[in-house]
Amino acid sequence: MGRGDLTDAEWERLRPFLPVSNGRCGRWRDHRQVIDGILHRVRTGVQWRDLPERFGPWQTVYERHQLWSADGTWEGLLQQVQAAADIAGEIDWDISADSTIVRAHHHAAGARTDPPSAPAPKGAEATEHQGETPWQQPARPAGGGGAGGEGLGRSRGGFTSKLHLSADGRCRPLSLVVIGAQRADCTQFQAVLAKIRVPRVGSGRPRTKPDSLAADKGYSNGRCREYLRRRGIRHTIPEKTDSQAARLRKGSRGGRPPGFDVERYKKRNTVERAINRLSSWQALRLRRPEPLDRSVDIHRGIKRGYIFLGTATTAALLIWLRG
Repeated sequence: MGRGDLTDAEWERLRPFLPVSNGRCGRWRDHRQVIDGILHRVRTGVQWRDLPERFGPWQTVYERHQLWSADGTWEGLLQQVQAAADIAGEIDWDISADSTIVRAHHHAAGARTDPPSAPAPKGAEATEHQGETPWQQPARPAGGGGAGGEGLGRSRGGFTSKLHLSADGRCRPLSLVVIGAQRADCTQFQAVLAKIRVPRVGSGRPRTKPDSLAADKGYSNGRCREYLRRRGIRHTIPEKTDSQAARLRKGSRGGRPPGFDVERYKKRNTVERAINRLSSWQALRLRRPEPLDRSVDIHRGIKRGYIFLGTATTAALLIWLRG
């Protein structure tokens, strides 16, 4: 076992939830070997073609990551690990929300519009889909065919993406959303909270509602507060100075100031620490395309927003596995 690879205990936690052959395609290359290759790339930021030979063909590792990012396998694995932590009482449901900027290489743009179902993968991974008809292949998210559709934009930091997340009280990401960096934090507030879905062990609906939420002034507007009140979520969000001045100018018509718990707000640093944990994975420090050979279509791959989101989800999964 190499440095950074899955331990036996971590592998046993993931193994029951990994996809198995459905009888319509070739045999999967060993899941553990390929996952270790994906983790090596996410941890070190090395180019796919430079993966060590012990992980097998780099095309296989790349295609597996692309496939699982597209069909929701990484997100499903993350939710299963979260479910096990919830049943053990290890999730602190006093959560926080925030976002972070990820610089993007200027060649990261240029992905063309792709239909929901892409052709079968080429290269070494093609054996895993041999004999499948187009409607049997897993659907891939359709791209926007431009920077905005792939979660890219321009901010004061230049050409960037923005990674929105919520984190539990133990600094572990609960949900992730990727958009262009020019969009305000509050525009993705509902989307981030809507992606919190921790399955119940056995029957029952997934848990989607935290005990409380803390966020900074970027989320201090009427729409965010109304959404939280509608769902019955206790929240601590500081009031903006201009909002406070406008309320005071209205006198009694301005209503009461929103509640603010200073001690609860101090726990908002948990999401900042979760961001720091994610940024320790080199593949999340710079979003960039990579020079691939002709066996891999770069326009359906590394330039697509769902691939970058899958990379962030993979890093979050390891954070949960390793505490």
